[in-house]
Amino acid sequence: MSETTAIHTDAHHSDDGGRAMRKLIWKTFWILLLITVGEIFIAFTSIPHGVLKLIFISLTIVKAYFIVGTFMHVNHERKQLRFTILLPFMLIIYFIAMLMAEGNYWHWVMNVLEGI
Repeated sequence: MSETTAIHTDAHHSDDGGRAMRKLIWKTFWILLLITVGEIFIAFTSIPHGVLKLIFISLTIVKAYFIVGTFMHVNHERKQLRFTILLPFMLIIYFIAMLMAEGNYWHWVMNVLEGI
């Protein structure tokens, strides 16, 4: 057996492992497609603009979870590595939410002060 053949044989998954991975990828594809179609239908409803933003942000985070977990193989990593990747992301989302709340507060204060 030549060195190239040995590397080629060792580089691939077993048939069962490959089949399971393809099944997971297709399952993720259909979930993402369903969420995207749902977003399109939601966009044409008469939901208030503020609620619509929250729905789209939430669905985008769910889609990002599936993409990162499946296609970037984060779901197969150890727990510590997942937290190393996901914790900063969650903190950034938290900081954005806090900055938006602070900005809304200052906007409200400035409007109240102008009315005095």
